[in-house]
Amino acid sequence: MSARPKVVITDYDFADVELEREILEQAGAEVVALQAKSEQDLLEHAHDCAAMINQYAYIGATTIAAMQQCQVIARYGVGTDIVDVTAATAKGIQVTNVRDYCTEEVADHAISLWLALARGLFPYNRATHRGEWQWQSAAPLHRLRGQTVGIVSFGAIGQAIARRARAFGVQVIVHDPYVDAASIEEHKVTTVSKETLVADADVVMMQVPMTAETHHFLGEQEFRAMKSNALVVCTGRGPTIDNRALHRALSEGWIAGAGLDDPEEEPAKRKHWSPDDNPLFSLPNVIVTPHAAYYSEESMRAARTIAAQEVARVLSQQAPLNPVNTPSH
Repeated sequence: MSARPKVVITDYDFADVELEREILEQAGAEVVALQAKSEQDLLEHAHDCAAMINQYAYIGATTIAAMQQCQVIARYGVGTDIVDVTAATAKGIQVTNVRDYCTEEVADHAISLWLALARGLFPYNRATHRGEWQWQSAAPLHRLRGQTVGIVSFGAIGQAIARRARAFGVQVIVHDPYVDAASIEEHKVTTVSKETLVADADVVMMQVPMTAETHHFLGEQEFRAMKSNALVVCTGRGPTIDNRALHRALSEGWIAGAGLDDPEEEPAKRKHWSPDDNPLFSLPNVIVTPHAAYYSEESMRAARTIAAQEVARVLSQQAPLNPVNTPSH
């Protein structure tokens, strides 16, 4: 075994890992970069690694059980649903994430999806490219001022969405059982039940993390309760929306449109994927972006830097700045 602690980067979809390598080698570590698409791809390196950093690859109980020297698992993003945090905690492994690195980008993306749907930008663009020059190509469209925007989850990103949405003269309602009163007062929004938000909102902005509680948070029951002109925008986790139910709702006209930053199957986490796997990709009133809401050159650099710095801290016996768990020993 090398005298230097081994840091495994499980996978990445940017050009190289030189930024991480520079930070970690300065901390005395050796960097091994993989492109793992399954836990099996990680097992060869799990037994002697001191740390893992992951983007899309799942680090589950099997990988964690094989770890003999690992001190920290660092996520490149906010969500930790692709790390078995419970298993890591029991094994005494610190888990970290990267917070607040893309708040502005995700909020901008959510508003962009809303406006593209609400103003018919894509059907207008398709029509003009076909040589059709008429306002009816995207009808009916409705005035934004006076509408109700419903935000599900009111953390930093939800609050940033609210600040932007208010500029359009809308009422903002939120559903978040965990939000504090100070945030509600500061942003001058109204808290409502899930049922009220679904029924009253002209656009439902989903910004929820993926948990057992939020899986299929929007399903057939919720879509049937929405206004027929309602739009759904999701810049949170794909599986928080039941895609089969959404397809039916859009196909049968229960709601008007959807903008998704990730479908339920989360293609980046699959070894093989095709848009044919999900019938939502066949619908003209759906916009799908490739889990890119977080992306800007600045946010990407921040995520990579912070994740690597967290590993360097833990390996040098310092407390991480973004801990997700408290290891058992």
